[in-house]
Amino acid sequence: MNHFQDFQLKQTFKQILQLVILPCVYGFWRVVYFRRPVDRIVMADAHHDTMPYSMENVYQELIRRGYTVTTDICSYQNMSALGSCLRALRFMRLYAQAKYVFICDNFLPVVSCRKNSNTTVIQLWHSCGLLKKMGYGTQEDVPKGYRGQMYRNYDLVTVSAPSCVGPLSGGMRLDAERVKPLGVSRTDNYFSHRWRETCVKEFQEQYPQWNGKKLILWAPTFRGNAGSPTQVGVEAVDRLEKMLGSDYVVIRKVHPYVDARYHLSNCDIPTERLFPVIDLLISDYSSVVCEFMAFEKPYVLFAPDLREFSGKRGFYVPYESLSPYIAEDEDRLHRCVLEAVNDPADWVEPLREFHLQACDGNATGRILDYVGLKEVYANV
Repeated sequence: MNHFQDFQLKQTFKQILQLVILPCVYGFWRVVYFRRPVDRIVMADAHHDTMPYSMENVYQELIRRGYTVTTDICSYQNMSALGSCLRALRFMRLYAQAKYVFICDNFLPVVSCRKNSNTTVIQLWHSCGLLKKMGYGTQEDVPKGYRGQMYRNYDLVTVSAPSCVGPLSGGMRLDAERVKPLGVSRTDNYFSHRWRETCVKEFQEQYPQWNGKKLILWAPTFRGNAGSPTQVGVEAVDRLEKMLGSDYVVIRKVHPYVDARYHLSNCDIPTERLFPVIDLLISDYSSVVCEFMAFEKPYVLFAPDLREFSGKRGFYVPYESLSPYIAEDEDRLHRCVLEAVNDPADWVEPLREFHLQACDGNATGRILDYVGLKEVYANV
């Protein structure tokens, strides 16, 4: 069986699971729990084996406020087809009992059926700002022949700025009223001086050989799909480090999908915990660009396949508006890095206002208050 046939077989099975099996299982559990209260708070994810960074603050705040939270978190990609199917079936039982369901990425079981109207699904969308098009706004995200609605059942999608509401509601085919600029929970850490200091200390202790160097982080997104991801620009970035000399270090943090196959990263610290440490970011089309705006530091966009990527996926804003430092080839990348690394980056502030206006360090509390999950003692 070739790769295309294998892909088609998986897509067919996924369609049967989503359109037939999961709705039937959910219907069964709704009957079982018909006379019982719908009261669970569930946090679910199919892309990580541990609590996703995008959910951590919400989880901790719910616990602090006095709630009990049920988690259903595991990477379906690391499981067999049968294992992931059984895990999805397990979720449907929780779904039938849930008053609140929190997710932070695409999660097939949530959209597989017509949910109970008493269940509120909150999508803590993991990306900040407006960069590459997503969902139904591009031909890249939704497989040809896919049936169903990838984003239905979302009652609330939290985004980082008012500018994101129209484009993302269109990309998800949701009413704009469901997409709220309440901020992105994961960014709350970026406004904490204590968190920043902890990140710096962690880095200095774990990588003492890099202390005193100019630190450049290369954090690109992947190409292709999760099943067969690829990476561009690797050789150019390798040569960049040699050209810059011993006073510089290029930290490589590629997407987990790519790293699982090619082991290109040279640092174990999570990308977001490197933001307070580094002097310069190099990325391409990843939303880390918009997150990094919170630190008001310079960054370079290195996109060797810009024309191809623009034609296939496209952008919500003109790509050239995102940075004065854009490189499509190796020579330009070297020049941009040398110019940008000491740039005071005054140009970042208006971009931060546009892409991160609702991110102020208080997004987590604002989101929970909005959906009615206030302090337990305050409700007594």
